[in-house]
Amino acid sequence: MLFHVRMDVRLPPDLAPAERAEIVAREREYSQRLQRAGTWPHLWRIAGQYANFSIFDVESNEELHNALSGLPLFPYLDLHVTPLATHPSDVNAPLRGSG
Repeated sequence: MLFHVRMDVRLPPDLAPAERAEIVAREREYSQRLQRAGTWPHLWRIAGQYANFSIFDVESNEELHNALSGLPLFPYLDLHVTPLATHPSDVNAPLRGSG
């Protein structure tokens, strides 16, 4: 199952610099682990914003929820999740009913 996720980061302005650096480092490690596992195959920064567009490839809604809620920045994220389906005109999509 593919999902498009927009993440907007809303860190508190009074967050101590050391705490900010620590949480951002943990976020990077966690997100890169999900990327290497294939759970998070695409990640794009939105220019001029502390935000990203991502594609997640998971087996279930629960797996997506667990991946997102495990993000160290999760308490500071505004998330917008959109489930994706193959478009019938996509020439790269596998044919339905074949095989």
